[in-house]
Amino acid sequence: MPTKDTDEKFEQAMFSYVANVSGLEEENRVLKESVENLEKEVEKFKRTPLIVCEVRDVIDGKALVRLPNGNEFMVEISAECKDVQSGDGVLAEQKNLTLIRKVPTGKKFDVEKFVVMEKPTTAWADVGGLHKQQLEIQEVIELPLKKPQLFKKVGITPPKGILLYGPPGTGKTILAKAVAASTNSTFIEVVGSELVQKFIGEGAKLVKEIFQLAREKAPSIIFIDEMDAIAATRVDIGTSGEREVQRTFMQLLAEVDGFEPLDNVKVIGCTNRKDILDPAITRPGRLDRLIYVPLPDVEGRREIFRIHSIRMTLDKTVDIEELVKRMDKFSGAEIRAVCTEAGYFAIRDNRTKVVHKDFEDAVTKVLEEKQIEGTDYMKMFG
Repeated sequence: MPTKDTDEKFEQAMFSYVANVSGLEEENRVLKESVENLEKEVEKFKRTPLIVCEVRDVIDGKALVRLPNGNEFMVEISAECKDVQSGDGVLAEQKNLTLIRKVPTGKKFDVEKFVVMEKPTTAWADVGGLHKQQLEIQEVIELPLKKPQLFKKVGITPPKGILLYGPPGTGKTILAKAVAASTNSTFIEVVGSELVQKFIGEGAKLVKEIFQLAREKAPSIIFIDEMDAIAATRVDIGTSGEREVQRTFMQLLAEVDGFEPLDNVKVIGCTNRKDILDPAITRPGRLDRLIYVPLPDVEGRREIFRIHSIRMTLDKTVDIEELVKRMDKFSGAEIRAVCTEAGYFAIRDNRTKVVHKDFEDAVTKVLEEKQIEGTDYMKMFG
């Protein structure tokens, strides 16, 4: 006959069993949800990319679409995309080009998200140690924008753009901004890697709209930083990502070919890796004037130092010549960093004057940072 103690143990065992079952059921539910979510994610990766194309016309329930490469096809329209009209941007299946859905095509959404547009105030006096490069840019960019009739009278055609190349921090961007300011041009800056987009054809479309924006804002200068991100030497076989980069690059070439040398739009490319650029971008009629921007020499370092220290309150102890010698192989950006760091050393000591030791300490700090960067690079790439 069951006792009270036996009943309590039985109840405890049943409670424990029910609790364990409930816990297992909850755990099973969470695991099933996790598996379902993972299966959904796997399905996303299995899907083929969609092509971004433009509707040219709608005829008898079918759409005439134009692909990023310029080819046109008459295709079917899915039920979700019945209200398409001429000029709409749409996503299409790669295999049969059936239209799936509309996508936003507003210029402001595309262009303003990926470019920096401004009217620079940088003067030629702010550029130090680059007199030869300045003269070349003035001849190739500034003169055609200011005096196009001179080229017509002489009967020569100026380059459509230039390529600035050289080590980082040597003044390529400031040269571009200075010529934009001197010609009162709209400066449209874009980073090459930003032109490579997620959907097939979007990068090419973005390039097209940037050039359209430049024409609307003319006179204008399109400054493409990290040109090597989209203009590297082409390969025959690659991933879908590499093929998309090539589509974007081909659109860039088409846009450069599409405007006249004496139009009020100029292109300035910028790269630290000229050695990997596709020769197509620098052939005659495109960015065929190559300008090397090197590390500054002694005189250049002296000029750059004076430009960045002119507004600083310097003590009589500051020996500029000694500092210039210590900053051998410094870029313009690093010389500017030295001046900034020296000012901070003075502020930390609650001084309004910057003494020679502040600059000495600043040079040492920048040198140490250079060594750390070099060590990190060697660890990454050997």
